[in-house]
Amino acid sequence: MGFNVEEYAQALDKFIIYMEKIPDIINPDTQVAMDSLCRVLRIARVEADFYENLGYEEDKWAGRAVFYHNGECDPKRSIVCEEWTEEGNLMRYAISPGQEEPDWDETEREKIQVFLKALLTFNGRTRMQQVVQRLNFRDQELGMYNMAWFMKSANQIISQREIGQYAGCQFNMRHFSVINQQIGRERGSRVLGKFIRQFQELLSDKELVCRISGDNFISLFRKNKLNLVMNYLRGSGIVYDEKEGKRVWVTTNAGYYMIPSNCDSAATIVECLGVAINMARNVRKTDYAFFDAELMQGIRIGKMIEANMPEALEKEEFHVYYQPKIQLKDYHLVGAEALCRWFRNGKVVAPGEFIPILEKSKLICKLDFYMLEHVCRDIRRWLDEGKEVVKVSVNLSRVHMGDMDLLDNILAVVDKYQVPHEYIEIELTETGTDVGVEHLRTLVSGLRSQGISTSVDDFGTGYSSMNLIREIPWNVLKIDKSFLPDKSDDDRQKRVMFRHLVALAQDMDIECIVEGVENVDQIKLLKESSCYLAQGFYFDRPLAVTEFEKKLAEIRS
Repeated sequence: MGFNVEEYAQALDKFIIYMEKIPDIINPDTQVAMDSLCRVLRIARVEADFYENLGYEEDKWAGRAVFYHNGECDPKRSIVCEEWTEEGNLMRYAISPGQEEPDWDETEREKIQVFLKALLTFNGRTRMQQVVQRLNFRDQELGMYNMAWFMKSANQIISQREIGQYAGCQFNMRHFSVINQQIGRERGSRVLGKFIRQFQELLSDKELVCRISGDNFISLFRKNKLNLVMNYLRGSGIVYDEKEGKRVWVTTNAGYYMIPSNCDSAATIVECLGVAINMARNVRKTDYAFFDAELMQGIRIGKMIEANMPEALEKEEFHVYYQPKIQLKDYHLVGAEALCRWFRNGKVVAPGEFIPILEKSKLICKLDFYMLEHVCRDIRRWLDEGKEVVKVSVNLSRVHMGDMDLLDNILAVVDKYQVPHEYIEIELTETGTDVGVEHLRTLVSGLRSQGISTSVDDFGTGYSSMNLIREIPWNVLKIDKSFLPDKSDDDRQKRVMFRHLVALAQDMDIECIVEGVENVDQIKLLKESSCYLAQGFYFDRPLAVTEFEKKLAEIRS
Protein backbone atom coordinates (compact mmCIF):
# COMPACT_ATOMS: atom_id res chain seq x y z
CA MET A 1 0.00 0.00 0.00
CA GLY A 2 1.51 3.38 -1.10
CA PHE A 3 1.95 6.60 0.81
CA ASN A 4 -1.41 8.19 1.67
CA VAL A 5 -0.97 11.87 0.71
CA GLU A 6 -4.42 12.92 1.97
CA GLU A 7 -3.89 11.32 5.40
CA TYR A 8 -0.47 12.99 5.57
CA ALA A 9 -1.90 16.42 4.71
CA GLN A 10 -4.55 16.11 7.42
CA ALA A 11 -1.97 15.00 9.98
CA LEU A 12 0.37 17.87 9.04
CA ASP A 13 -2.46 20.41 9.42
CA LYS A 14 -3.32 18.96 12.80
CA PHE A 15 0.33 19.15 13.86
CA ILE A 16 0.61 22.83 12.84
CA ILE A 17 -2.66 23.79 14.58
CA TYR A 18 -1.65 22.03 17.82
CA MET A 19 1.90 23.41 17.84
CA GLU A 20 0.65 26.99 17.46
CA LYS A 21 -1.01 26.60 20.86
CA ILE A 22 2.07 25.24 22.66
CA PRO A 23 4.28 27.98 24.16
CA ASP A 24 7.28 25.73 24.81
CA ILE A 25 8.28 22.82 22.60
CA ILE A 26 9.48 20.90 25.67
CA ASN A 27 5.94 20.34 26.84
CA PRO A 28 3.92 17.14 27.40
CA ASP A 29 1.34 18.40 24.86
CA THR A 30 3.98 18.11 22.10
CA GLN A 31 3.48 14.33 22.18
CA VAL A 32 -0.21 14.80 21.37
CA ALA A 33 0.53 17.38 18.66
CA MET A 34 2.97 15.04 16.89
CA ASP A 35 1.06 11.79 17.28
CA SER A 36 -0.97 11.69 14.06
CA LEU A 37 1.89 12.89 11.86
CA CYS A 38 4.38 10.48 13.43
CA ARG A 39 2.02 7.56 12.89
CA VAL A 40 1.59 8.44 9.22
CA LEU A 41 5.37 8.74 8.77
CA ARG A 42 6.05 5.61 10.87
CA ILE A 43 8.12 7.60 13.39
CA ALA A 44 8.65 5.98 16.80
CA ARG A 45 10.78 8.65 18.50
CA VAL A 46 11.62 12.34 18.14
CA GLU A 47 14.31 13.72 20.42
CA ALA A 48 16.99 16.38 20.72
CA ASP A 49 20.30 16.46 22.56
CA PHE A 50 21.68 19.79 23.81
CA TYR A 51 25.40 20.59 23.97
CA GLU A 52 27.06 23.54 25.61
CA ASN A 53 29.48 24.44 22.81
CA LEU A 54 31.18 23.36 19.62
CA GLY A 55 33.24 20.80 21.46
CA TYR A 56 30.29 18.52 22.06
CA GLU A 57 32.24 15.65 23.52
CA GLU A 58 30.50 13.54 26.14
CA ASP A 59 31.51 15.82 29.00
CA LYS A 60 29.86 18.79 27.24
CA TRP A 61 26.51 17.05 26.89
CA ALA A 62 23.94 19.22 28.64
CA GLY A 63 20.61 17.47 28.36
CA ARG A 64 18.03 15.62 26.29
CA ALA A 65 14.41 16.30 25.43
CA VAL A 66 12.12 13.58 24.09
CA PHE A 67 9.31 15.23 22.13
CA TYR A 68 7.63 12.03 21.00
CA HIS A 69 7.92 8.38 21.96
CA ASN A 70 5.79 5.45 20.80
CA GLY A 71 7.31 2.01 21.29
CA GLU A 72 10.76 0.63 20.54
CA CYS A 73 12.79 2.59 18.00
CA ASP A 74 15.85 1.90 15.85
CA PRO A 75 18.36 4.74 16.45
CA LYS A 76 20.77 3.30 13.85
CA ARG A 77 18.36 4.39 11.09
CA SER A 78 17.66 7.84 12.51
CA ILE A 79 17.47 10.99 10.42
CA VAL A 80 19.57 13.62 12.16
CA CYS A 81 19.88 17.38 11.76
CA GLU A 82 21.63 20.07 13.80
CA GLU A 83 20.97 23.70 14.66
CA TRP A 84 23.24 26.23 16.37
CA THR A 85 22.49 29.23 18.54
CA GLU A 86 24.33 32.52 18.16
CA GLU A 87 26.14 31.68 21.43
CA GLY A 88 27.54 28.50 19.93
CA ASN A 89 25.22 26.04 21.66
CA LEU A 90 24.16 23.01 19.63
CA MET A 91 20.81 21.24 19.40
CA ARG A 92 20.93 17.92 17.56
CA TYR A 93 17.57 16.46 16.48
CA ALA A 94 17.05 12.76 15.79
CA ILE A 95 13.95 11.15 14.25
CA SER A 96 13.90 7.35 14.51
CA PRO A 97 11.67 4.67 12.88
CA GLY A 98 10.06 1.82 14.79
CA GLN A 99 12.21 -1.22 15.55
CA GLU A 100 10.16 -3.52 13.29
CA GLU A 101 9.29 -0.94 10.62
CA PRO A 102 10.84 -1.23 7.12
CA ASP A 103 13.14 1.54 5.86
CA TRP A 104 11.53 4.83 4.86
CA ASP A 105 11.08 5.30 1.13
CA GLU A 106 12.13 8.47 -0.71
CA THR A 107 8.70 10.11 -0.37
CA GLU A 108 8.59 9.50 3.38
CA ARG A 109 12.09 10.91 3.77
CA GLU A 110 11.05 14.08 1.95
CA LYS A 111 8.03 14.47 4.22
CA ILE A 112 10.17 13.86 7.31
CA GLN A 113 12.49 16.69 6.19
CA VAL A 114 9.41 18.94 5.94
CA PHE A 115 8.44 17.81 9.45
CA LEU A 116 11.92 18.68 10.72
CA LYS A 117 11.82 22.14 9.14
CA ALA A 118 8.43 22.77 10.73
CA LEU A 119 9.78 21.59 14.06
CA LEU A 120 12.73 23.96 13.75
CA THR A 121 10.40 26.79 12.82
CA PHE A 122 8.23 26.24 15.88
CA ASN A 123 11.25 25.89 18.09
CA GLY A 124 12.88 28.97 16.60
CA ARG A 125 15.89 30.84 17.84
CA THR A 126 14.06 32.41 20.76
CA ARG A 127 12.49 29.19 21.97
CA MET A 128 15.76 27.41 21.46
CA GLN A 129 17.42 29.91 23.76
CA GLN A 130 14.76 29.04 26.35
CA VAL A 131 15.79 25.41 25.98
CA VAL A 132 19.46 26.27 26.39
CA GLN A 133 18.59 28.20 29.55
CA ARG A 134 17.55 24.87 30.98
CA LEU A 135 21.24 24.31 31.47
CA ASN A 136 20.59 26.17 34.71
CA PHE A 137 18.79 23.04 35.81
CA ARG A 138 21.93 20.94 35.52
CA ASP A 139 24.73 20.11 37.94
CA GLN A 140 27.83 20.75 35.84
CA GLU A 141 30.20 18.55 37.88
CA LEU A 142 28.28 15.30 37.40
CA GLY A 143 26.35 16.32 34.27
CA MET A 144 22.98 15.57 35.86
CA TYR A 145 19.89 17.51 36.87
CA ASN A 146 19.90 19.59 40.04
CA MET A 147 17.40 20.36 42.79
CA ALA A 148 15.67 23.08 40.78
CA TRP A 149 14.84 20.52 38.09
CA PHE A 150 13.50 18.10 40.68
CA MET A 151 11.10 20.75 41.99
CA LYS A 152 9.93 21.66 38.50
CA SER A 153 9.50 18.03 37.39
CA ALA A 154 7.73 16.93 40.57
CA ASN A 155 5.27 19.84 40.35
CA GLN A 156 4.59 18.95 36.72
CA ILE A 157 3.80 15.34 37.64
CA ILE A 158 1.53 16.62 40.40
CA SER A 159 -0.29 18.89 37.93
CA GLN A 160 -0.87 15.85 35.69
CA ARG A 161 -2.45 14.03 38.65
CA GLU A 162 0.05 11.16 38.37
CA ILE A 163 2.04 11.69 41.57
CA GLY A 164 0.25 8.85 43.39
CA GLN A 165 2.14 6.42 41.13
CA TYR A 166 5.48 7.58 42.53
CA ALA A 167 7.74 7.09 45.52
CA GLY A 168 10.43 9.54 46.51
CA CYS A 169 13.89 8.92 47.94
CA GLN A 170 16.57 11.17 49.37
CA PHE A 171 19.95 9.55 49.93
CA ASN A 172 23.56 10.36 50.69
CA MET A 173 26.75 8.30 50.56
CA ARG A 174 27.85 6.86 53.89
CA HIS A 175 31.43 7.65 54.93
CA PHE A 176 32.30 8.93 51.45
CA SER A 177 35.05 11.09 52.95
CA VAL A 178 36.75 7.83 53.93
CA ILE A 179 36.54 6.56 50.35
CA ASN A 180 38.13 9.80 49.17
CA GLN A 181 40.94 9.31 51.66
CA GLN A 182 41.48 5.70 50.58
CA ILE A 183 41.52 6.12 46.80
CA GLY A 184 41.98 9.87 46.31
CA ARG A 185 39.48 12.60 45.50
CA GLU A 186 39.79 12.27 41.72
CA ARG A 187 38.95 8.57 41.80
CA GLY A 188 36.33 9.27 44.47
CA SER A 189 34.59 11.70 42.12
CA ARG A 190 34.58 9.06 39.38
CA VAL A 191 33.12 6.51 41.81
CA LEU A 192 30.38 8.97 42.76
CA GLY A 193 29.56 9.65 39.11
CA LYS A 194 29.51 5.95 38.20
CA PHE A 195 27.31 5.11 41.20
CA ILE A 196 24.76 7.70 40.10
CA ARG A 197 24.89 6.68 36.42
CA GLN A 198 24.18 3.07 37.39
CA PHE A 199 21.29 4.32 39.52
CA GLN A 200 19.97 6.28 36.54
CA GLU A 201 19.96 3.09 34.48
CA LEU A 202 17.28 1.74 36.83
CA LEU A 203 14.99 4.63 35.90
CA SER A 204 12.82 5.24 32.84
CA ASP A 205 10.87 8.16 31.34
CA LYS A 206 9.50 10.66 33.88
CA GLU A 207 11.60 9.08 36.64
CA LEU A 208 14.57 11.10 37.80
CA VAL A 209 17.48 11.46 40.17
CA CYS A 210 18.89 14.92 40.93
CA ARG A 211 21.83 16.21 42.90
CA ILE A 212 21.08 18.31 45.98
CA SER A 213 24.72 19.02 46.89
CA GLY A 214 27.95 17.13 47.53
CA ASP A 215 27.05 13.44 47.90
CA ASN A 216 23.34 14.14 48.58
CA PHE A 217 20.73 13.19 45.99
CA ILE A 218 16.97 13.04 45.55
CA SER A 219 14.90 10.80 43.28
CA LEU A 220 11.38 10.17 42.01
CA PHE A 221 10.53 6.70 40.70
CA ARG A 222 7.43 4.59 40.23
CA LYS A 223 6.36 2.61 43.25
CA ASN A 224 6.74 -0.73 41.53
CA LYS A 225 10.51 -0.10 41.44
CA LEU A 226 10.83 0.36 45.21
CA ASN A 227 12.59 -2.96 45.89
CA LEU A 228 14.92 -2.45 42.92
CA VAL A 229 15.93 1.00 44.17
CA MET A 230 16.30 -0.10 47.79
CA ASN A 231 18.49 -3.06 46.87
CA TYR A 232 20.82 -0.85 44.85
CA LEU A 233 21.09 1.87 47.51
CA ARG A 234 21.82 -0.64 50.28
CA GLY A 235 25.22 -1.15 48.70
CA SER A 236 26.90 -1.59 45.33
CA GLY A 237 30.44 -2.37 44.27
CA ILE A 238 31.83 0.36 42.01
CA VAL A 239 34.96 -0.27 39.94
CA TYR A 240 37.46 2.61 40.15
CA ASP A 241 40.44 0.93 38.45
CA GLU A 242 39.45 -0.83 35.23
CA LYS A 243 42.92 -2.26 34.56
CA GLU A 244 43.28 -4.00 37.90
CA GLY A 245 39.56 -4.48 38.52
CA LYS A 246 39.73 -2.66 41.86
CA ARG A 247 36.43 -1.57 43.30
CA VAL A 248 34.99 0.06 46.36
CA TRP A 249 31.75 -0.74 48.18
CA VAL A 250 29.40 2.27 48.25
CA THR A 251 26.49 2.37 50.70
CA THR A 252 23.91 5.03 51.50
CA ASN A 253 21.59 6.41 54.11
CA ALA A 254 18.15 6.89 52.60
CA GLY A 255 14.73 8.28 53.39
CA TYR A 256 11.69 7.06 51.44
CA TYR A 257 8.22 8.52 50.94
CA MET A 258 5.35 6.62 49.31
CA ILE A 259 3.71 9.72 47.86
CA PRO A 260 -0.10 9.87 48.20
CA SER A 261 -2.22 10.96 45.24
CA ASN A 262 -3.40 14.06 47.11
CA CYS A 263 0.14 15.45 47.50
CA ASP A 264 -0.09 19.05 46.28
CA SER A 265 3.48 20.33 46.04
CA ALA A 266 7.08 19.31 45.42
CA ALA A 267 8.03 21.18 48.58
CA THR A 268 5.96 18.72 50.62
CA ILE A 269 7.80 15.79 49.03
CA VAL A 270 11.19 17.34 49.82
CA GLU A 271 10.16 18.09 53.39
CA CYS A 272 8.92 14.56 54.02
CA LEU A 273 12.04 13.00 52.52
CA GLY A 274 14.22 15.26 54.64
CA VAL A 275 12.45 14.08 57.78
CA ALA A 276 12.77 10.42 56.74
CA ILE A 277 16.51 10.54 56.02
CA ASN A 278 17.15 12.49 59.22
CA MET A 279 15.27 9.78 61.12
CA ALA A 280 17.44 7.10 59.52
CA ARG A 281 20.76 8.87 60.07
CA ASN A 282 20.40 10.67 63.38
CA VAL A 283 17.62 9.00 65.35
CA ARG A 284 17.26 5.34 64.47
CA LYS A 285 20.87 4.99 63.22
CA THR A 286 19.70 2.74 60.38
CA ASP A 287 20.39 2.55 56.64
CA TYR A 288 16.93 3.81 55.72
CA ALA A 289 13.58 4.99 57.05
CA PHE A 290 10.12 5.55 55.56
CA PHE A 291 8.10 8.69 56.12
CA ASP A 292 4.85 7.90 57.95
CA ALA A 293 2.24 9.44 60.25
CA GLU A 294 4.64 9.28 63.19
CA LEU A 295 7.20 11.29 61.29
CA MET A 296 4.50 13.75 60.20
CA GLN A 297 3.88 14.41 63.86
CA GLY A 298 7.62 14.90 64.18
CA ILE A 299 7.46 17.63 61.53
CA ARG A 300 4.78 19.46 63.47
CA ILE A 301 6.79 19.18 66.68
CA GLY A 302 9.93 20.32 64.87
CA LYS A 303 8.25 23.42 63.52
CA MET A 304 6.88 24.19 66.96
CA ILE A 305 10.34 23.80 68.53
CA GLU A 306 11.94 26.06 65.92
CA ALA A 307 9.22 28.66 66.42
CA ASN A 308 9.62 28.60 70.22
CA MET A 309 13.43 28.66 70.19
CA PRO A 310 14.00 32.47 70.13
CA GLU A 311 11.58 33.04 73.02
CA ALA A 312 13.06 30.11 74.97
CA LEU A 313 16.56 31.55 74.67
CA GLU A 314 15.39 35.01 75.65
CA LYS A 315 13.54 33.70 78.72
CA GLU A 316 16.45 31.36 79.59
CA GLU A 317 14.26 28.27 79.59
CA PHE A 318 17.35 26.17 78.87
CA HIS A 319 19.10 25.16 82.08
CA VAL A 320 22.61 23.81 82.53
CA TYR A 321 22.82 20.47 84.33
CA TYR A 322 26.20 19.13 85.41
CA GLN A 323 27.08 15.44 85.34
CA PRO A 324 30.08 14.74 87.61
CA LYS A 325 33.28 13.14 86.35
CA ILE A 326 34.92 10.93 88.99
CA GLN A 327 38.53 9.95 89.66
CA LEU A 328 38.37 6.21 90.44
CA LYS A 329 41.58 6.14 92.48
CA ASP A 330 39.90 8.05 95.31
CA TYR A 331 36.35 8.57 93.97
CA HIS A 332 36.76 12.35 94.11
CA LEU A 333 34.97 14.81 91.85
CA VAL A 334 37.44 16.08 89.23
CA GLY A 335 35.23 17.50 86.50
CA ALA A 336 31.78 17.68 84.95
CA GLU A 337 29.97 17.68 81.63
CA ALA A 338 27.47 20.47 80.97
CA LEU A 339 24.18 19.05 79.65
CA CYS A 340 21.13 20.96 78.46
CA ARG A 341 17.64 20.62 79.90
CA TRP A 342 14.70 22.59 78.48
CA PHE A 343 11.91 23.61 80.86
CA ARG A 344 8.86 24.72 78.87
CA ASN A 345 5.48 25.53 80.42
CA GLY A 346 6.25 23.52 83.54
CA LYS A 347 7.45 20.45 81.63
CA VAL A 348 10.88 19.12 80.73
CA VAL A 349 11.49 18.65 77.01
CA ALA A 350 13.84 15.69 76.55
CA PRO A 351 17.12 16.50 74.71
CA GLY A 352 16.37 13.78 72.17
CA GLU A 353 13.25 15.68 71.15
CA PHE A 354 14.85 19.03 70.37
CA ILE A 355 18.61 18.58 69.81
CA PRO A 356 18.29 16.74 66.43
CA ILE A 357 15.77 19.32 65.22
CA LEU A 358 17.98 22.25 66.22
CA GLU A 359 20.98 20.60 64.52
CA LYS A 360 19.04 20.29 61.30
CA SER A 361 18.03 23.97 61.34
CA LYS A 362 21.46 25.16 62.63
CA LEU A 363 19.74 26.73 65.63
CA ILE A 364 21.95 24.38 67.63
CA CYS A 365 24.77 26.90 67.16
CA LYS A 366 22.89 29.49 69.21
CA LEU A 367 22.10 26.93 71.90
CA ASP A 368 25.71 25.74 72.13
CA PHE A 369 26.99 29.27 72.73
CA TYR A 370 24.13 29.89 75.17
CA MET A 371 25.36 26.83 77.12
CA LEU A 372 29.00 27.94 76.95
CA GLU A 373 28.08 31.38 78.21
CA HIS A 374 26.03 30.02 81.13
CA VAL A 375 28.81 27.62 82.10
CA CYS A 376 31.33 30.48 82.08
CA ARG A 377 28.91 32.57 84.12
CA ASP A 378 28.61 29.78 86.72
CA ILE A 379 32.37 29.25 86.90
CA ARG A 380 32.98 32.98 87.33
CA ARG A 381 30.45 33.08 90.18
CA TRP A 382 32.00 30.04 91.88
CA LEU A 383 35.43 31.61 91.71
CA ASP A 384 34.14 34.91 93.07
CA GLU A 385 32.43 33.07 95.95
CA GLY A 386 35.63 31.20 96.80
CA LYS A 387 34.24 27.78 95.85
CA GLU A 388 36.36 24.93 94.59
CA VAL A 389 36.09 24.74 90.79
CA VAL A 390 36.58 21.78 88.43
CA LYS A 391 37.01 21.63 84.68
CA VAL A 392 33.67 21.63 82.82
CA SER A 393 33.25 20.20 79.33
CA VAL A 394 30.82 21.86 76.94
CA ASN A 395 29.49 20.07 73.86
CA LEU A 396 29.88 21.68 70.46
CA SER A 397 27.87 20.40 67.51
CA ARG A 398 29.60 19.49 64.24
CA VAL A 399 27.32 22.09 62.60
CA HIS A 400 29.74 24.78 63.83
CA MET A 401 32.53 23.42 61.65
CA GLY A 402 31.54 25.69 58.78
CA ASP A 403 32.28 28.78 60.92
CA MET A 404 35.78 30.04 60.16
CA ASP A 405 35.61 32.37 63.21
CA LEU A 406 34.68 29.59 65.61
CA LEU A 407 37.92 29.69 67.61
CA ASP A 408 37.72 33.46 68.12
CA ASN A 409 34.04 33.24 69.08
CA ILE A 410 34.74 30.59 71.74
CA LEU A 411 37.61 32.58 73.23
CA ALA A 412 35.49 35.75 73.25
CA VAL A 413 32.85 34.11 75.46
CA VAL A 414 35.37 32.52 77.85
CA ASP A 415 37.37 35.73 78.20
CA LYS A 416 34.23 37.84 78.61
CA TYR A 417 33.79 36.22 82.03
CA GLN A 418 37.54 36.07 82.72
CA VAL A 419 37.38 32.32 83.20
CA PRO A 420 40.84 30.71 83.45
CA HIS A 421 41.16 28.56 80.33
CA GLU A 422 42.10 25.44 82.28
CA TYR A 423 38.52 25.23 83.58
CA ILE A 424 36.98 24.81 80.10
CA GLU A 425 36.95 21.73 77.88
CA ILE A 426 35.29 21.62 74.46
CA GLU A 427 33.74 18.27 73.46
CA LEU A 428 33.36 17.50 69.77
CA THR A 429 31.57 14.41 68.52
CA GLU A 430 33.48 11.90 66.44
CA THR A 431 31.21 12.66 63.47
CA GLY A 432 33.02 15.96 63.22
CA THR A 433 35.37 14.25 60.76
CA ASP A 434 32.64 14.59 58.11
CA VAL A 435 33.43 18.29 57.80
CA GLY A 436 37.16 17.87 57.08
CA VAL A 437 40.11 16.86 59.17
CA GLU A 438 42.06 20.02 58.34
CA HIS A 439 39.44 22.39 59.75
CA LEU A 440 39.03 20.25 62.84
CA ARG A 441 42.79 20.12 63.39
CA THR A 442 43.04 23.91 63.13
CA LEU A 443 40.29 24.39 65.73
CA VAL A 444 41.64 21.83 68.20
CA SER A 445 45.22 23.08 67.83
CA GLY A 446 44.05 26.66 68.33
CA LEU A 447 42.14 25.82 71.50
CA ARG A 448 45.04 23.79 72.84
CA SER A 449 47.45 26.67 72.25
CA GLN A 450 45.15 28.82 74.39
CA GLY A 451 45.13 26.28 77.22
CA ILE A 452 41.60 25.06 76.52
CA SER A 453 41.28 21.30 76.61
CA THR A 454 39.48 19.38 73.85
CA SER A 455 37.93 15.93 73.87
CA VAL A 456 36.53 13.65 71.20
CA ASP A 457 33.10 12.50 72.36
CA ASP A 458 31.50 9.09 71.70
CA PHE A 459 34.81 7.66 70.52
CA GLY A 460 34.42 4.29 68.83
CA THR A 461 30.95 4.87 67.36
CA GLY A 462 32.13 6.40 64.07
CA TYR A 463 33.91 5.06 61.03
CA SER A 464 37.15 7.04 61.13
CA SER A 465 38.13 6.69 64.76
CA MET A 466 41.76 5.67 64.28
CA ASN A 467 42.40 8.36 61.70
CA LEU A 468 40.66 10.89 63.95
CA ILE A 469 43.04 10.49 66.88
CA ARG A 470 46.05 10.16 64.61
CA GLU A 471 45.39 13.47 62.87
CA ILE A 472 44.00 15.64 65.70
CA PRO A 473 45.91 16.66 68.88
CA TRP A 474 43.17 15.85 71.39
CA ASN A 475 43.64 16.16 75.13
CA VAL A 476 40.93 13.67 76.09
CA LEU A 477 39.44 10.54 74.57
CA LYS A 478 35.89 9.85 75.73
CA ILE A 479 35.08 6.19 75.08
CA ASP A 480 31.48 5.45 74.22
CA LYS A 481 29.47 3.36 76.66
CA SER A 482 28.77 0.79 73.93
CA PHE A 483 32.23 -0.68 74.67
CA LEU A 484 31.24 -1.45 78.25
CA PRO A 485 29.67 -4.87 78.94
CA ASP A 486 26.50 -4.64 81.03
CA LYS A 487 25.41 -7.11 83.72
CA SER A 488 23.88 -9.51 81.21
CA ASP A 489 26.74 -9.17 78.78
CA ASP A 490 29.69 -11.54 78.89
CA ASP A 491 31.13 -10.35 75.60
CA ARG A 492 34.85 -11.11 75.67
CA GLN A 493 35.40 -9.11 72.48
CA LYS A 494 34.04 -5.97 74.12
CA ARG A 495 36.44 -6.35 77.01
CA VAL A 496 39.42 -6.93 74.73
CA MET A 497 38.54 -3.95 72.53
CA PHE A 498 38.01 -1.74 75.56
CA ARG A 499 41.40 -2.58 77.04
CA HIS A 500 43.10 -1.91 73.69
CA LEU A 501 41.36 1.44 73.30
CA VAL A 502 42.53 2.54 76.74
CA ALA A 503 46.07 1.33 76.04
CA LEU A 504 46.05 3.15 72.70
CA ALA A 505 45.01 6.42 74.34
CA GLN A 506 47.66 6.09 77.02
CA ASP A 507 50.40 5.26 74.52
CA MET A 508 49.47 8.42 72.60
CA ASP A 509 49.53 10.45 75.83
CA ILE A 510 45.80 11.17 75.63
CA GLU A 511 43.72 11.22 78.80
CA CYS A 512 40.94 8.62 78.77
CA ILE A 513 37.45 8.78 80.28
CA VAL A 514 34.48 6.44 79.94
CA GLU A 515 30.86 7.59 79.89
CA GLY A 516 27.76 5.59 80.78
CA VAL A 517 29.25 3.72 83.75
CA GLU A 518 26.35 2.09 85.61
CA ASN A 519 27.59 -0.81 87.76
CA VAL A 520 30.44 -2.20 89.87
CA ASP A 521 31.56 -4.72 87.25
CA GLN A 522 32.18 -1.91 84.79
CA ILE A 523 34.21 0.01 87.37
CA LYS A 524 36.26 -3.11 87.97
CA LEU A 525 36.95 -3.39 84.23
CA LEU A 526 38.05 0.26 84.14
CA LYS A 527 40.49 -0.21 86.97
CA GLU A 528 41.85 -3.45 85.51
CA SER A 529 42.46 -1.52 82.29
CA SER A 530 44.17 1.37 84.14
CA CYS A 531 41.43 3.81 83.17
CA TYR A 532 40.65 5.93 86.22
CA LEU A 533 38.20 8.57 84.93
CA ALA A 534 34.48 7.86 84.60
CA GLN A 535 31.03 9.40 84.50
CA GLY A 536 27.64 7.76 84.58
CA PHE A 537 24.50 7.02 86.57
CA TYR A 538 26.46 4.83 89.00
CA PHE A 539 27.91 8.03 90.46
CA ASP A 540 25.36 10.70 89.57
CA ARG A 541 22.76 11.66 87.06
CA PRO A 542 23.07 15.16 85.58
CA LEU A 543 22.52 17.60 88.47
CA ALA A 544 20.89 21.01 88.66
CA VAL A 545 23.29 23.86 89.49
CA THR A 546 22.34 24.00 93.19
CA GLU A 547 22.82 20.23 93.57
CA PHE A 548 26.13 20.28 91.77
CA GLU A 549 27.35 23.12 93.97
CA LYS A 550 26.85 20.84 96.98
CA LYS A 551 29.23 18.38 95.28
CA LEU A 552 31.76 21.17 94.83
CA ALA A 553 31.46 22.02 98.52
CA GLU A 554 32.33 18.42 99.42
CA ILE A 555 35.72 18.68 97.70
CA ARG A 556 37.18 20.63 100.64
CA SER A 557 35.60 18.49 103.32
